[in-house]
Amino acid sequence: MSMESGGGAYGAAKAGGSFDLWHFLQQPQVVVRLLSAVFALIVFSCIIGEGYMNSHATPDLHCIFNRSEDACRYGIGIGVVAFLACVFFFMVDIYFPQISNTTDRKYLVIADLGFSAIWAFLWFIGFCILTNQWASTKAEDIIIGADAARASIAFSFFSIFSWGLLIAFALQRYRMGVQDFDHSYVDPAPGPTQPYSSYPNVSHESYQQPPFTHPAESSEGYQPPPVY
Repeated sequence: MSMESGGGAYGAAKAGGSFDLWHFLQQPQVVVRLLSAVFALIVFSCIIGEGYMNSHATPDLHCIFNRSEDACRYGIGIGVVAFLACVFFFMVDIYFPQISNTTDRKYLVIADLGFSAIWAFLWFIGFCILTNQWASTKAEDIIIGADAARASIAFSFFSIFSWGLLIAFALQRYRMGVQDFDHSYVDPAPGPTQPYSSYPNVSHESYQQPPFTHPAESSEGYQPPPVY
């Protein structure tokens, strides 16, 4: 099977087909990717917008999560990168059927699978960090932003499952590509055995008796020459 043929490999339509926006938006993978982007947007927007506060003693801003700057930076960082990654892979999903090279499709699916697995793990860590720091936050330190903090924790938790679903969809597409390759490959059938020939382009039928061979002896026996 040629690796250049893109006839529906890795769960996509055949290369060169028309793009149907409504059918594209109804795909489960696309829906979950859009939800993941929305969850990430809510997380880092809540932390940036209301995740920093100042106390009565000092005008300096502090992270609402137990004044842990690392917690706020972590939530903002993974949220922004997750949102940008969702936008990137959303564009990949749009142009994926137009990619005729099966190897390129394979690499994109593997990248989607690997990134989704890493970010599901990072969202789990982020949820644990934000929850732990929020539980240690003193009540007198919370002036405003409590709802934003709870929202960022909740949508961090939701993001674990949304990115977990993206892992499942990417793994399914990868397995479909591998199965398509295995089923399309056929070993060549063995042909009929050709007779061996000592010289090229010489068959057994065209074989001729080599020159300089002694003629067969006569059955009458040896006769001496006549004497005159």
